[in-house]
Amino acid sequence: MAQLYFYYSAMNAGKSTTLLQSAFNYRERGMNPFILTAALDDRAGVGKVASRIGLEADAHTYESTTDLLSLINQCHDKQSLDCILVDESQFLNKQQVSQLTDVVDLLGIPVLCYGLRTDFRGELFEGAQYLLAWADKLIELKTVCHCGRKANHVLRLDVTGRAIADGAQVEIGGNDRYVSVCRKHYKAELNKL
Repeated sequence: MAQLYFYYSAMNAGKSTTLLQSAFNYRERGMNPFILTAALDDRAGVGKVASRIGLEADAHTYESTTDLLSLINQCHDKQSLDCILVDESQFLNKQQVSQLTDVVDLLGIPVLCYGLRTDFRGELFEGAQYLLAWADKLIELKTVCHCGRKANHVLRLDVTGRAIADGAQVEIGGNDRYVSVCRKHYKAELNKL
């Protein structure tokens, strides 16, 4: 029975690596995974999912206006899809998460979403909010703070490496702009401001 999964974490927990491993596992068994990623995150190139350990794969891209049910249905009609893998799923909107529930419920295709739960302010992303509400399975991928505790917050850094508390929710970046920390160190850094 198909289900909607949400694999979430702070940054640098291996979400993209886990997605790419899942895609490999499906292909190894002669199955056809369909990979999606947010068009606005082009750090690895447009239509690429890449991990920090060097793995990568081509992907279809989505924007806030993309009808995911229609896109997936069209591709499924051309070649049967065995699973849908969505990277950067925090960038989905409410309607797209609903469309993914339809992929599961109407098309019978499992959907595995990988993304951040919260932004650098500790606020839920829209996609994460509705995935947390509507997913059949929630799986936390863990990463560690520099102190060794579980990192469940993300700090955004300025060009000098200092934490910042204001700005747009979405600003694409990697280790140069963000660091995952535990709640204690998140609060400590923000209290310095």
